[in-house]
Amino acid sequence: MKYTKYIQYVYLLFAVFFIYDAITKYLNGKNYFLSLLFVGLAIFMFLFKRRFYNKYNNGQK
Repeated sequence: MKYTKYIQYVYLLFAVFFIYDAITKYLNGKNYFLSLLFVGLAIFMFLFKRRFYNKYNNGQK
């Protein structure tokens, strides 16, 4: 399961994308709260996946 080590970083890429999206919507005067919600969700998923991955690796040793 080598791919699981890298999948967690995809969530950080999503967070960066949605931060960019929120900034552009804010500057254009549009509603940007949904993008901020996705930023929070992506960061939460990154932390959750990282914790799960570390628990999984510690259990195998």
